[in-house]
Amino acid sequence: MSDKQVTGRIFDIQRYSIHDGRGIRTIVFLKGCVLRCRWCCNPESQRYEIETMQTQDGVKTIGRDVSVGEVMDVVERDRGYYRRSGGGLTLSGGEMLCQPDFALALLRESKYRGITTAVESMGCAEWGTIEKMLPYIDQYLLDVKHTDAQKHREFTGKSNELMLENARKIAESGLTELIVRVPVIPAFNATAEEIASIARFADSLPGVKELHLLPYHRLGQDKYAGLGRDYSMKDVVPPDNAFMTELLRAAERNCRLRCQIGG
Repeated sequence: MSDKQVTGRIFDIQRYSIHDGRGIRTIVFLKGCVLRCRWCCNPESQRYEIETMQTQDGVKTIGRDVSVGEVMDVVERDRGYYRRSGGGLTLSGGEMLCQPDFALALLRESKYRGITTAVESMGCAEWGTIEKMLPYIDQYLLDVKHTDAQKHREFTGKSNELMLENARKIAESGLTELIVRVPVIPAFNATAEEIASIARFADSLPGVKELHLLPYHRLGQDKYAGLGRDYSMKDVVPPDNAFMTELLRAAERNCRLRCQIGG
């Protein structure tokens, strides 16, 4: 079977993105995730199963099975923008590593066509799964949520040892540009001490040059109601610009990386 014939399950394709890798990008959102982060803004991504969600426009089916060829037909539409901006394909989710064969085929086909690749991932998979993909990933946007295993488990459902171990292996491979991105979540990691700890960890990874702090928002809150699920963080207030600047300064004091707010 050729890469173009490999199939997988997605829930969205977003064109003209400028926040998910270099340049103008097309993001393919794969369904399925191993974590259940309390703040997740894409709860429809978590379950691999095809679901229905109530929206303002009626009931929407979430999830569809597509081939790599079908996805690349959409990606190819914006090749001119990629060429001028340095953009390309980004795989996101969910966690794209939950569909390793599909993700690998997408990355390989993209590289074969001369389109740059990026992934948004937390690195939560066996190392062999990630290692196979690295030669086909130009930019790895790695989601690091916390350095404390117990607190990570409390807020996401899983410990973080494997993810932090894989972060170091990805960095040491030297096969991709690695950028560490931190979702800043009140009551979870939004203190100067916790951000400083993540900054020190990121600074210890060979080759990493950037650390991005991504402030918590409520943009996905209505989706929980549409899925018939409770949003446990509805009373959490997003951090304001002044507070995010304080956290940025804490990160900068504890690493030599280029630190910024936003992706």
